[in-house]
Amino acid sequence: MARRKKVYEGKAKIFFEGPEPGTLIQYFKDEAVDDGDRTEGRGVLNNRLSEFFMSGLNGVGVPTHFIRRINMREQLVRMAEMLPLEVMVRNYAATGISDRLGIPEGTALPRPIVEYYLKDDKLGCPLISEEHVIAFGWANQQDLDDIVALVLRVNDVLSGAMMGVGMRLADFRLEVGRIWEGDFMRLIVADELTPDNCTLWDLRGLDAEGNPREPGPLPEMSTELARRLGVLPSNVTHTTKPTLIN
Repeated sequence: MARRKKVYEGKAKIFFEGPEPGTLIQYFKDEAVDDGDRTEGRGVLNNRLSEFFMSGLNGVGVPTHFIRRINMREQLVRMAEMLPLEVMVRNYAATGISDRLGIPEGTALPRPIVEYYLKDDKLGCPLISEEHVIAFGWANQQDLDDIVALVLRVNDVLSGAMMGVGMRLADFRLEVGRIWEGDFMRLIVADELTPDNCTLWDLRGLDAEGNPREPGPLPEMSTELARRLGVLPSNVTHTTKPTLIN
């Protein structure tokens, strides 16, 4: 990495000052978001996968912080004021909601469920309600309405993309930031969109009732997803690269 000013370092990424005002360089490390375990090449895969999904969302009118990929590990992104929240969208019962509510893993939920978690590693990112978000000033009611509309649209796009390559999107989480364009503020998808933030099931790994079999380690799932999407430079089985469909 070239010598430059570090703005922030998390478990899986480092942010540096960007070349232009209002931009950052996002560097993907090889450490995992959840447990910090290091897998060689994880950062390269996550950079390419996040580029694929973020640029695809931009292409169908869903605003994100992504501008362009710089190299194998870095992206140029827009600077945003991050909300101290992680937003989870659940389509199927998986670890977390299954344990909390006793719903068998793999059960299709009646509709996509949006949950909020306070982004604070020291507290374990606890589940919070809309009342908490509004009462403590982390966002207002209009923000929450806009967030729900934003993440449900992301869910539609990602679910379709995953289904197109034979995978089921059980759930995912993302982060949201605020940007200003003159006096106008809007919310955008920020941080990253990678298998580190998703629960994915291979449809070929479902049992006769449609429930997921053991999906395997995350690094293998990441590699397989990248291969199916055509973002790996070699060993791609299909001749055309899938695109996100609005």
